[in-house]
Amino acid sequence: MKNIIIIFAAVFAFGGTLAAQIDRSVQPEPGPAPTIQIGEYDAFTMDNGLRVIVVENERSPRISFNLTLNIDPVMEGDAAGYVSMFGSQLRSGTTNRDKATLDNEIDFIGASLSASSRGVFGSALARHSETLMELMADVLQNPTFPQEELDRAITQSKSGLSTVPTDAQAIVSNLSSAILFPNHPYGEVMTEETIENITRDHIVDYYNTYFKPNVGFLVIVGNINVEEAKELTQRFLGDWVGGEVPSHKYETPQPPDGLRVSFANRPGAVQSVFRVAYPVELTPGHPDAIKASVMNSILGGGVFSGRLMQNLREDKGYTYGARSRLSTDRLVGTFSAGAEVGNNVTDSAIVEVLYEMERMVNEPVDERSLELIKNFMNGSFARSLESPQTVARFALNIERFNLPEDYYATYLERLMAVTADDVQEMARKYIKPGNAHILVAGNEDEIPERLLRFAYDGKVHFYDAFARPVEKSDVELDESVTAEWVISQYINAIGGKDAINAIEDVTMVRTAEMMGSTIKETTRKMAPYKMVMELEMGGNLMQKEVFDGEAGYTSAMGQKMPTADSDIEGQRQRAKIVRELSYLDGDAQMELRGVERIEGNDVYRIRVTNDDGTIVDEYYDMETFLKVRESVTLEQMGQTQTITTDFHDYKEVSGVYFPYKVSVSGVGPMPIEMETEKLEVNTGLDPELFSVE
Repeated sequence: MKNIIIIFAAVFAFGGTLAAQIDRSVQPEPGPAPTIQIGEYDAFTMDNGLRVIVVENERSPRISFNLTLNIDPVMEGDAAGYVSMFGSQLRSGTTNRDKATLDNEIDFIGASLSASSRGVFGSALARHSETLMELMADVLQNPTFPQEELDRAITQSKSGLSTVPTDAQAIVSNLSSAILFPNHPYGEVMTEETIENITRDHIVDYYNTYFKPNVGFLVIVGNINVEEAKELTQRFLGDWVGGEVPSHKYETPQPPDGLRVSFANRPGAVQSVFRVAYPVELTPGHPDAIKASVMNSILGGGVFSGRLMQNLREDKGYTYGARSRLSTDRLVGTFSAGAEVGNNVTDSAIVEVLYEMERMVNEPVDERSLELIKNFMNGSFARSLESPQTVARFALNIERFNLPEDYYATYLERLMAVTADDVQEMARKYIKPGNAHILVAGNEDEIPERLLRFAYDGKVHFYDAFARPVEKSDVELDESVTAEWVISQYINAIGGKDAINAIEDVTMVRTAEMMGSTIKETTRKMAPYKMVMELEMGGNLMQKEVFDGEAGYTSAMGQKMPTADSDIEGQRQRAKIVRELSYLDGDAQMELRGVERIEGNDVYRIRVTNDDGTIVDEYYDMETFLKVRESVTLEQMGQTQTITTDFHDYKEVSGVYFPYKVSVSGVGPMPIEMETEKLEVNTGLDPELFSVE
């Protein structure tokens, strides 16, 4: 029996006195740290090396089993993502049960059973403890890793990645991983390419190498005593065979020599997300851990009174929330501070974050702020003790990280002993306002120049949404290259004015697969401004748009909505057979924004402002002059949405080249890949098709 797990905090009792006897001008002395009642847990080691921790809770109707493997992270290389994918594969079937059978048996007893790359967690009513343990043991010892389940997981992962380029938080998270932790497992970032490299062998090899009982901790919480736990684990896990598990050593990442600025573009974004971040050496249970946590809470550790929140939100009005985080880790921890702010104040917000970091280092914290934070942390700790899972987590941490047996029992005592001098000492040790990575995701047109003021090496380093360095084009354009010239070259490349003007009508049928159904888009256009578009899914008409050049409507789900006056000009642009031809007639304002690189090729970037005010960035290949991409940012119901369309596989029809493959991202959880099945011109479409009556 070990006296270390906290069951509940003592209740404070305050003696009453007459109000007239209290001198309210004098701040009361802080009382002693509250007394904590200490509970117990039992632990034993099985013959195969599995360490079992039992937290008995007679009042709980449920029981849980949490198996955690104490293993080192691994480098995944060009198959980054297979470790995070491993859990779903471990849970996808055994030699005794396929996935459907396993799911049904878990559901039948009202249980939950999940898996990860580091273990398995299961929970059920206590009366089903044997069934749950049997299912969990089957998953642990007899997985089959079906190929079809891996294929499904790969498809789902690729779908999830498709949203990353439009999610600034996800972009900055990728930057933080890759840039803070180079050549380290924490620095690997999943991409579509790495996911496509994942094979079943990766999953099987990981299981065979690391899933051994002798590196595992099994925490059991519920109405069960140690003798019952021994019998249960021996019966179901006694035959689990141990073995040698490799350990890995990695160089500890270090902060940069100065302030290094890294930027990833989120086209059209009106706000940016930024972090000031760097790695720190702070392990779980380190003597500095509690004092450093107090220091970070004062700076911005999630409480409303944090200095970052008070400065950036309350004083400056830059953001809804600004916070900092100081994490412990047995290999390498992280400090980060940041917020989401408007493009125009991104640099100003970073200045304020660095200012508050410097203030933590240079100025002692006042006693009132210190006591406020300690009381907040005291209360949070006490509330956490209401959960038996917290008790179990404490037990696991003590065993896994070799913490002192009284580490949590003395937590409040050590917390209340933290002084202002301790806080400043921690700031000087862990807060580095002059040695940090400044990571920003936002609009490349507005922000990078503002960030140069911070860069110790005099430049901003550019990355894509997955933290891959972006190769900037070094092409210099002479004055003869204008937006009008580029568009003229495009018109010539697709067939020329005469061939385009000879087209009186066009019919195009495109299809795509989405959520297991076939989408069919049929578009008919008649010069100069008529259009009908029908969208079918699974053979059913989902939406229809009609525009006769002056008026129109959209029908969907039995509702018919006329085209708003403000949308008429936009519909005219969409209805043009080759709308770029009208750019040369002054139907839009154009600006050549320079040369960029897309998929390794140099492209001209032209910003087009249409007569209805819509702004579209268009990209034309410098060699072929064909349009390869366009991107538009729209405001809908208070949300900013950037829609990007990529064009591929141009084919000639009646002397004019059309893109036969189109990929649209930003309108759903994954890109819509559309292929042209039929494209016909000058078939003599009936004008009545475009009637809005």
